[in-house]
Amino acid sequence: MPAQPRPSRWSTRTLRFVIVGGGIIGLATAQRLIAARSGAEAVVLEKEDAVGLHQSSHNSGVAHAGLYYAPGSLKARLCRRGISLLREFATSRGVAWEECGKVVVAVERRELEALRALAERAGANGVPGLRWLERDQLTEVEPNVVGLAALHSPETAIVDFRAVSLALAADVTAAGGEVRTAAEVRRVLGSSRGKPAVELLGGELVQGDRVIVCAGLQSDRLASRSGQPESPRIVPFRGEYWQLRPERTHLVRGLIYPVPDPSLPFLGVHLTRRTGGTVLLGPNAVLALAREGYARSAVNLGDTLRTVAWPGTWRMMRRHWRAGLGEIRRSLSKQAFISEIQRYVPAIAAGDAVRAPAGIRAQAVDRDGSLVDDFRLSVDGGVVWVRNAPSPGATSSLAIAEELVELALR
Repeated sequence: MPAQPRPSRWSTRTLRFVIVGGGIIGLATAQRLIAARSGAEAVVLEKEDAVGLHQSSHNSGVAHAGLYYAPGSLKARLCRRGISLLREFATSRGVAWEECGKVVVAVERRELEALRALAERAGANGVPGLRWLERDQLTEVEPNVVGLAALHSPETAIVDFRAVSLALAADVTAAGGEVRTAAEVRRVLGSSRGKPAVELLGGELVQGDRVIVCAGLQSDRLASRSGQPESPRIVPFRGEYWQLRPERTHLVRGLIYPVPDPSLPFLGVHLTRRTGGTVLLGPNAVLALAREGYARSAVNLGDTLRTVAWPGTWRMMRRHWRAGLGEIRRSLSKQAFISEIQRYVPAIAAGDAVRAPAGIRAQAVDRDGSLVDDFRLSVDGGVVWVRNAPSPGATSSLAIAEELVELALR
């Protein structure tokens, strides 16, 4: 009688997973774990009183198609996979999803070469439906935009990522998982048996077979308290927005973006139609003086001192000081901000815009001052760490979840 195959060690018992962070990536990971592992137990620990209150809700609501990212990178692969999964999930849960499309516009001749390079990169990433638009074709898509040429991505969409987060949380609890709010994690611990545990702020230990850390703006601090490498460090950038008055939103049909600076991970000031019909202008990117302070006046002395004490911050600033001065100027002057918008839509005047809520980007920076461009995931024993997942992190969230589950089960 032939020998019977040995059962997988993963299929012989229930596994308990602890996910740190109730943002869109943590919730997507919990949902994926329960779906992928029959009988798996999953508990999500979120320090706030509700899920998805930081980067998952303070964003422009754009589902990116994958134009910008280096072919072969995690961002390129997971963004393309992620937008497909996100579209399917959102439409199946009744979350508004609108493929309004994006134009990346060259307004000066010197930008045409970079736009052609972007078109080649997007093609290499498999972005569907791309079109090169000459000036007259551009006005057919966006009648109020001026430019020499543009790259049109019709699949780029808009969605409410907070609504997606809430739907994911509902899926987790409906499947028997647990989402614990007001559960702030102090550190992640190992044990003599090799099983990790999570220590909450009050001293409670939550143990699991695997821990997956999706802590966003607090990812580096939690890693440091848990004995992980200090690099990369999160340097927070506040993205400031203006919003068109309702009677002027007709000036923008979809998404209007500049040709990006390839040396920076930021996409520049752009115009974004949202699912509710409003139109955002921005964001710029200025150094935030509080990691979770969304108001312009928000200052946290401890956060600021930690940011300026990191050698990578100063090296980054020396490398990008010209771009930084431009961002500060647009932050201090509404007219300077709107002048940047007028390069693409001249009909927009300063009086057409009112202040809109800001966001904070958790940008990882290495000690040498390099802005970490790609997603950065790592594994240490039974713990999987997400050390960098800015835009297109929300678009890629369900695909990142697949990657994290694979790493955890490996």
